[in-house]
Amino acid sequence: MTSPTISKAAAFCCGLFAVALAAPALAAAPTPALLAHQVPLALDGPGTAWILTSTALVLMMTLPGLALFYGGMVRKKNLIATIAHSTAAMAIVTVLWFIAGYTLSFGTSDGPANGFIGSLQALFLNGVGVKTAHALTPGLPEFLWIGYQLTFAIITPALIAGAFAERIKFSASVLFFTLWHLIVYAPICHQVWGGGWMGELGVLDFAGGAVVHVNAGVAGLVCAIVLGPRHGWGRDNMAPHNLAFTAIGTGLLFVGWMGFNGGSAAGANEIAAVAVFNTLLAPAAAAVGWIAVEWTLKKKPTLLGLLTGVVAGLVAITPAAGFVDPTGAFLIGLISGPIAYVGAVWLKHRLKYDDSLDAFGVHGVAGIAGALLTGVFANAAVNPLAEGATLWKQAVGLGGAMVWSAVGTFVVLMICKYMVGLRVQTEAEIEGLDFSQHGEALH
Repeated sequence: MTSPTISKAAAFCCGLFAVALAAPALAAAPTPALLAHQVPLALDGPGTAWILTSTALVLMMTLPGLALFYGGMVRKKNLIATIAHSTAAMAIVTVLWFIAGYTLSFGTSDGPANGFIGSLQALFLNGVGVKTAHALTPGLPEFLWIGYQLTFAIITPALIAGAFAERIKFSASVLFFTLWHLIVYAPICHQVWGGGWMGELGVLDFAGGAVVHVNAGVAGLVCAIVLGPRHGWGRDNMAPHNLAFTAIGTGLLFVGWMGFNGGSAAGANEIAAVAVFNTLLAPAAAAVGWIAVEWTLKKKPTLLGLLTGVVAGLVAITPAAGFVDPTGAFLIGLISGPIAYVGAVWLKHRLKYDDSLDAFGVHGVAGIAGALLTGVFANAAVNPLAEGATLWKQAVGLGGAMVWSAVGTFVVLMICKYMVGLRVQTEAEIEGLDFSQHGEALH
């Protein structure tokens, strides 16, 4: 009688023999067909190394950069809740990007719908492999391109949170981030960068003027108006509780912005070099412009003003970074600083909307200025893609992005309102969102 051990060994050997026989057939199996947006990877080693670095830098902009920048500007009782917004945006958007956000943003489909939204071919990253690349970046592994663009998708809704800080339910913010990413961010991203109508028109957006900053700024304005002002706004002291946090956050944002703008060259090349230098120059000029206005009007220069001027300059140079020379970057920064001051200080008090941390005043206003000025200062000698740039193309693209963002954001807010409610109760707001929403508090 054959022993069980011998029988198992014989079966194992037979299995190995069968695999060996099948191996040539498996090896000869056809390579899976590429998706519509893909090309075979032609690896650019230095470029890949730079974009790997840039991905880490841009992620740092949200956590801990934006979290600290916003966290320092709220009252102490809302610090944890404000940092939680940035953290939640990271978690929610990352999962959504894997499921559908990437393919809706950068997928390609046939027909008129492709002008507005991507395909569903790459749901759950189906069809993405280690040897595929997006047609936009044939030298980068597609997984790297997916990760790099994810960091942009993460920070955009986190920026909006500055407009509704200190009064929104955490459940509402979670639902808002989820719906807004799919209904607003992904379509606008596709329309500008993924083969949609704005890109076809020739709208220039090097690193996210319309896709990130104007989009987030307009959404923030809608949020501020729909939610209404914080309890005691215009009466109670709502000064920042820790400007040191805000200063540290600004520094982290500034460093991360080198990857934000420099990495958008999609390689380690001359355009990345000019984009990085412009990203150093413009915010310095914007800080000078902001502080000159503030010092003149208020008789004292503030640290908050300097920091906000720096961020306004970073926002304004974003759409132009790889399209303008340093003179253009200097002028964009110098112009955008005072314009952002008007948006963040004068406009919201004049129109009486409570944009808590100036999401629209800085990102919206400076983003609009920078995007329009890109059409004025774009230089084909710096980047051949700037050939044919005009102010009217930029204005048409901005108008389209702003309308989509405003309408989409309002729809998302209404869904949130009727599903979970938007604002915390007055007592909870007075107590502070750290404890009322999260059961945590600083001591």
